[in-house]
Amino acid sequence: MSVPVVPMGPTVSRRQEFLPFAPPLIGDEEIGEVVDALRSGWITTGPRTKRFEGDFARYLGASGALALNSCTAALHTALVTLGVGPGDEVITTPMTFAASVNVIEHVGARPVLVDVEPDTLNIDPARLERHLTSRTRAIIPVHFAGHPVDLDPLCELAREHDVVVLEDAAHALPARYRGRRIGSGSNPTAFSFYATKNLTTGEGGMLTGDPEFLERARVISLHGMSRDAWKRYDKGGSWRYDVLLPGFKYNMPDIQAAIGLWQLRKLDDFEVRRRAVVAAYTQAFQDEPALEPPTARADVEHAWHLYVLRLRPELLQIGRDHFIEELTQRNIGTSVHFIPIHLHPYYRNKYGYRPDSFPVAYSNYLRMLSLPLNLRLGDADVGDVIDAVLDIVRTYRR
Repeated sequence: MSVPVVPMGPTVSRRQEFLPFAPPLIGDEEIGEVVDALRSGWITTGPRTKRFEGDFARYLGASGALALNSCTAALHTALVTLGVGPGDEVITTPMTFAASVNVIEHVGARPVLVDVEPDTLNIDPARLERHLTSRTRAIIPVHFAGHPVDLDPLCELAREHDVVVLEDAAHALPARYRGRRIGSGSNPTAFSFYATKNLTTGEGGMLTGDPEFLERARVISLHGMSRDAWKRYDKGGSWRYDVLLPGFKYNMPDIQAAIGLWQLRKLDDFEVRRRAVVAAYTQAFQDEPALEPPTARADVEHAWHLYVLRLRPELLQIGRDHFIEELTQRNIGTSVHFIPIHLHPYYRNKYGYRPDSFPVAYSNYLRMLSLPLNLRLGDADVGDVIDAVLDIVRTYRR
């Protein structure tokens, strides 16, 4: 009696250990600076935070910087400083993390979403003008994945319609647009120092902009007080202060700033390594018809916070979700950036969005995944990611 032959599934070649998507790289210098801060007796907002603000502004060529406890805090503080509130509209992109849009809701304004460019996945200036109304007070462009938004036409529209551009640069340190560092201009610009970012303080953020704007923002960011703790308790300081308005508790403490001081010094070297990883990925994937590597236009310097690979589903037997499962089986960590805003229940239900309300964002979401891009990746790790991706393509090619 013959034994039936059972077809075998594809053989999965996997790493011995799981490769995390985006762990931070913290060195002895950062640890030593934090220990010094702890021993100094001053652990909340104080001298290290002030140094970090100054160093950060000088690095960008910005006229000033305000250290805060998150990029979300920076965006919220900026909107309040600008006087945006109920009855106003703020234009932004569906291809972002919820924080970019949540802050608009927090101030009582209406978020107006504009679809994205097919290549960069940044907000599309060509689509934006038709969404400007008499109620538009601000535009929040998000520099997606670290690729700068096409700012010149967007800012020209803003000037013509007397609205403010508030840049969400959570991904965009240290990107450049036409030779200028993001955050160096007059637009208020919010940065993130979350654990996965190109520069981290664990949590944390920074707001750059004109000195007068930042002076008002600083008051709003700390209970509306006329003096912060450092000014009150340092030698020669005064205990007196006035509450000028009902502000927030958004200040960055010195413990976080201690990490940031050293991360900033290392940032340029960090970027060299990130670009090397990106170059290896792109070289490996650019000739594979089933894969679309990310875009980097000639007039920008991409910060490469994320490496967002897009699949061409018509050439594969599996979709994005199955592709990610296959990478997980091969011990490769991934993520998706982002679930578009209009798909989340709160925004979908409140504003009546359908999946195809923003067809470019939606169609790209269905085929995108973010590959590991962090400073702990060795050359062998990068090779493992490349081999895993190409193995899945070969296994499931249509």
